Amino acid sequence: MYRVMIRDNMSPRAKEILEETGQIEVVVDNDKAANDPDVLSGIIGEFDGLAVRSGTKVNAQVIEKAGRLKVIGRAGIGVDNIDVGKATTRGIVVMNAPGGNTVTTGEHAISMILALARNIPQATASIRNGKWEKKKFMGVEISGKTLGIVGLGNIGRVVASSALGLKMKVIASDPFVTKEAASSVGVELVDLDELFSMADFITLHVPRMEETRNLIRKDSIARMKPGVRIINCARGEVVNLDDLYEALSSGHVAGAALDVYPREPPEPSWPILNHPNAIFTPHLGASTGEAQVKVAEMIARQMTSYLIDSVIINAVNFPSIPTEMLDKLHPYLGLAERMGSIMGQLVRQPHDVTITYSGDVAEFDTRVLTRAVLKGLLGSFSDMPVNFVNAPALARDKGLKVEETISQETHDYTNLIRIKLPGLEEDLNEVWGIIYAKKHQRIVRLGQIHMDAIPEGDVLVIQNEDRPGVIGNLGTLLARRGINIARFNLGRREGTAICMVNIDTPAEEEVIEEIRSLPNILTVRRIKLD
Repeated sequence: MYRVMIRDNMSPRAKEILEETGQIEVVVDNDKAANDPDVLSGIIGEFDGLAVRSGTKVNAQVIEKAGRLKVIGRAGIGVDNIDVGKATTRGIVVMNAPGGNTVTTGEHAISMILALARNIPQATASIRNGKWEKKKFMGVEISGKTLGIVGLGNIGRVVASSALGLKMKVIASDPFVTKEAASSVGVELVDLDELFSMADFITLHVPRMEETRNLIRKDSIARMKPGVRIINCARGEVVNLDDLYEALSSGHVAGAALDVYPREPPEPSWPILNHPNAIFTPHLGASTGEAQVKVAEMIARQMTSYLIDSVIINAVNFPSIPTEMLDKLHPYLGLAERMGSIMGQLVRQPHDVTITYSGDVAEFDTRVLTRAVLKGLLGSFSDMPVNFVNAPALARDKGLKVEETISQETHDYTNLIRIKLPGLEEDLNEVWGIIYAKKHQRIVRLGQIHMDAIPEGDVLVIQNEDRPGVIGNLGTLLARRGINIARFNLGRREGTAICMVNIDTPAEEEVIEEIRSLPNILTVRRIKLD
C-alpha cells in the first residue's frame, strides 16, 4: 500500500481519485505549520507521494528526509516551491499539471479588459459610497478596438480567441511564434514596436525572463498609442510600476489593470495603488473552482499512473521511458538537452530544427532524445517548465518544424548527435555532440569549427579573428575581474576561431561588453548549462 500526503487545501477530487485505486492510502494535511520545511521534514519520511499547490515549500531539507518519496505532484504549472534539482538527484519524479488553468487565466485577462474599459471597479466603489456618478465613469467600447497580445502562448491564444469573439481586431508579438502559427488562430503577428503603436489595449502574457523584465517602462510606453490601456496577468516584473504610474498621471495611458506585482502582496505605500485609473486583483488568474478541480484531477491521475504502473506523465525532471533503459540512455539525454539549450541560448529565435543521430546512439528510441533536444531548446527562452512530455507540443504550437533523421555517416565518431537550424544565416547554426567513454559529454563542433569542449556550467562562447594576443587579453581581463577560467577550448578555421570558456562564476553584462571591446573579438555570447 502506497501512502500519499495531500496539502494546501487541494480539491477533494484528488483524494477520491487516489483512493479509488485501492492501492493508495491518502492523508490530507492542511495544517499551515507544515508549510515550514522544518515541520514537513519531520513527517515526510512516511510517504511515497506528496501532492502540493504553491503553499508548501519542498526544499532540499525536506527531500533529504523523504526516504520513501517517489513522486511530488504540483497541482498547477509552477514548481518554484520545489527543489527540482535535489529531487532529481534522489530519483524523485516531479510532476506538474500544465494547461489545467490556461482557460481560467485567459478568461481573467478578458475580464480585466472589460472591467477596465467600463470602469466597473471604480463605479462599484462609488455606489458603495452612496454616489451616483454616471458621467464620471464614461467608458469605451471594445468592439472594433485593436487588442495587442504580447506573448502568444497557450494563455495568449485563449485571450485571442475570446477577443475575436468580442469583435476586436487582434494582433500579437512573440519572437518564438511564426506568422503561420499566429495566422492559424486568426491573429496577425507584428513586431513589438508595431504592436505598441497600433494597440488600443495591450495584454501581457510573457514568461519571467531577463528580456521581459521591465518590458513596460518609460521608453516603451512612449512608443504606445495615446490613451492605451494596459493589462498584466503574467508576471509582476514585466511592468515598471513607477513608470506606469507616471504615464497614468500624464494621461498617456488611459488605464491599467494588474493581477500580478513585483512583490506579492504589494506594498500599500506604492503610489499606483491609489491611482483612480488603475484596477487590481490579488493574483487571481488561476483562481476558479473549475481550474482547481482540473489541476487536482490531473495531478492525482498522473501520480496514480506512476506509483502503480510506472508510467511518467508531465514530469519536469524525468523522461517517459522504461526504467531498465534509463541507465544506458541517461548520458545521451543530458547531452541532447544541453545541445538544445546551447542552440536556444545562442540563436534565441524560433526556427526549424534538424536532428541527426549516427552510430551507437541511433540504436536507442531517438524520439526520446529529440524531446530532450526540444526541452533544452525551448526551455532556454521560457520560464514555464518544459518537459519531455510537452516539448513536442510546445514546438508545434510555435510553428516549428522538427526533422529527425538516422544517418550512417559517423564522421569517425562511435556515436554522434548533430543539431542544425537549416537556412539560418548565422555562423553558429549547428552543434555536434558525443558521449565519450560511455558517460562524458563533449561538444565536438560548433558552427563550422571542430573542438573538444565540455558543456556544463557558465560558458562564454567567443568568436574572434585568429590572431596573436586574443587568449592573453581575455585571460588578463577575466583575471582582473576575479573570474576564474575552469576550462578553455578553442577551434579554428580559415582565419576565424571559436572558443568555449567554462568559468567558475557568471560574467555580468559589463564584463561581456569589455570582452567585446578587446582587439580581434567578433562576437561574445554567454550561456548557462545546468
